[in-house]
Order: sequence, then structure tokens, then C-alpha cells
Amino acid sequence: MNDKTILSCAVTGNITSPAQNPNQPVTPAEIAQAAINANKAGAAIIHIHVRDLETTEGSMDIGLYKEVVDRIGESGSDLIINLTTGEGGRFIPTDDDPRVAAPGSTLCRPELRVAHVKELKPEICTLDFNTMNSGTRTVINTPRNVEVMANVINEVGTRPEIEIFDSGDLNMAKDFIKRGVLKEPAMFQMVLGVPWGAAANYETLAYLVSQLPADCIWGAFGIGRSAFPMLALSYIMGGHVRVGMEDSVYIEKGELVKSNAQLVEKGVGIIESLGGTIATPTEARAILGLSS
Repeated sequence: MNDKTILSCAVTGNITSPAQNPNQPVTPAEIAQAAINANKAGAAIIHIHVRDLETTEGSMDIGLYKEVVDRIGESGSDLIINLTTGEGGRFIPTDDDPRVAAPGSTLCRPELRVAHVKELKPEICTLDFNTMNSGTRTVINTPRNVEVMANVINEVGTRPEIEIFDSGDLNMAKDFIKRGVLKEPAMFQMVLGVPWGAAANYETLAYLVSQLPADCIWGAFGIGRSAFPMLALSYIMGGHVRVGMEDSVYIEKGELVKSNAQLVEKGVGIIESLGGTIATPTEARAILGLSS
């Protein structure tokens, strides 16, 4: 196991919604405050999406990202910012002509998906390797597009967090490492429990971990009801962990979570009850090889 465990908090995403839980942060002020409070509760890394202020759907508006980042910076918090690049990869085919995108599709040029990273230069950003079905939608991350995004991320000095949703994603990421597109030691995040992706169980996580490159840094998290079981399993197997209202809107069965900080507090309690110690942002930077 790690001497210290990094806990990330994904405070808001693009799937869970205020309709599911009215405590979901939406505005830049709400997202920034949720990040600050989660950091105070024990999260070293805060994973950030932004949302359209009218529809509350996921957004790629650089201005919204900048406001969140600026608000966090002005607070004096030392948390590590991890910006998503997952927006812009969704495709929904129309029924009568599957080549034509239906309403709700966001698929766009890869350069646009990392434009906010190029401008804001966060310490970390995600890099999704999944092409998969997700509900009625399809997420598309072609090798060419992922490589374009990886090159931009590398150029600005941001650390990519490689998000793996199934074993094929891991195989593609290892090819990127072999070709030098991704630098070692790589940082992996395994996503478990998404329908039609990697299952949230020991056998699946054990297989994925067995296939990881040597000396990489890795973590895993579960979706919905698997969030806390997978947090415990990832820790026990030697990985880092993640919670947040992007992944789960409940704190207990049938009980809506009040805040991201509440999820972090429960996650910290589980890790400490198992004998672990949560890394501070400074300690997390040292583990990840980030500059101070």
C-alpha cells in the first residue's frame, strides 16, 4: 500500500444533475466553493467540470473554467486542480440517418476540448481513452484525437490523468506510452461501474491493475452505489481514491448527500479506519512529481 493515499473529489460532472440532487453545484461560485470545502475536508485533488448556467448541462465555456480557477486561487487554497477534457466527445446518431448528429451531441475537434487547458495550464487534466456506449449516447475518443489532445497537454506542462473505462482503453494508453506520446511514470484512473464499461468488482479491478505499466501511479473509483466499496477496494489494493457528486448523489442508501465535503469526510473516515493516511496537497504533489 502507499504510505499516503491521495483522495480526489469530482465536485460536479456532466451526467448527474440538480434534478437528482438539488445540492449539485452548478455556478462557478458554487463549484469553486464546493472545491474549497472538499479540500478542507481532506481532498488533495479537485476534479472540475463546469455547467451551462441556463441548462445546467456540461459546458466547454473557457470563461466558466477561468472563473472557477480564479475563485479557487483567490481563496488561498493549496488544492491541486484537475480540469476535465471529457466534454466534446459525445455523439448521438439520428434515427433516420445515423451519420447525422442528433440534439445532445457535443463531438468536436480535439483542439477545442483542450483549449481551456492550453489557456489555464492546470497542474492536472484528464485524458479519456474510452470509446463506448453511455446510456443512449456514444462517447468517441479516436486514437488520432486523443493524441492531438495529449500533445497540447504535454506542451503546456500539465500532467495528464489517463482515464480508463475498460481493458481496451488501457491497451491503447500503453501504446501511447511505448511511442512516447505519454511520459512515464504515467498517472492512471480506473473508472468502474459505468454501464457497458468495466464492472465495479474485485475481479475487474485486479485484472486492470495486473496490466498496468510498472511504476505507474494509479487510482480507481466507482459510480453510484459502488462508490464507497470501490474506494475501500482501491485503497486495499494499493491505489489512490476518488469520491464526489459527479459519481454519486447519495451518502447512504436513499439519503441524498448534502455536499461534496460530506462525501470526502466519509471517504477519509473509511481510509483511516483501514489504517491509511490521507495525503495533503503538498504530499500529493510529491507523490505525483508535480512542481510546487
